[in-house]
Amino acid sequence: MPTYEYVCKECGHRLAVEQRMTEARLTDCPQCGKPALERVLSAGGFALKGSGWYQTDFKGGSKPSEDKGETAVPPPCAGGACACH
Repeated sequence: MPTYEYVCKECGHRLAVEQRMTEARLTDCPQCGKPALERVLSAGGFALKGSGWYQTDFKGGSKPSEDKGETAVPPPCAGGACACH
């Protein structure tokens, strides 16, 4: 079910509501009670759930290697010109 964001033109109250696409838009602000809600454009979001669909299903190459307790040593800085010092 999509989440729509609304903002009240009167009091500035913002809210996000899960609604079916077939439901009518909200009009009354829950904060001030005036019929001044306007649906605003927002970035869509989604959550990937599971055991790592990218690693197991779509990533090319071989399977991830087992961790052997080795740690990677970062390369030395180029003459101290970096921002890490």
